[in-house]
Amino acid sequence: MLTFWPAMAPPAGGDGSSPNPFVTFLPFILMIVVVWFLLIRPQRKKQKDHQAMLTQLAKGDRVVTNAGIIGTIVGIKDNIVVLKVSEETKMEFLKSAVAGKVDMTGGSAGS
Repeated sequence: MLTFWPAMAPPAGGDGSSPNPFVTFLPFILMIVVVWFLLIRPQRKKQKDHQAMLTQLAKGDRVVTNAGIIGTIVGIKDNIVVLKVSEETKMEFLKSAVAGKVDMTGGSAGS
């Protein structure tokens, strides 16, 4: 009987030995390592840097929120920051909504 399925064919060596399991899983191990270094590790570093920036916030810092609102911090309570966005307007935001600090030229320095 003639078969076209490679799984049904006898091993190439002919002695019936199974391949080394390390060699079999090597491509999967390499893919996991590549994904770690290209995706997971940089994201963790960015998250750690953002968390450090949030803990260092102080009154007087100019910040930008995730919504794009730029303001000056006038108060900090636990996980809430109060931003002054104009002469008469103060807004409350969660600390986690702060995307980064803004330098005096208007560019974002924290993100």
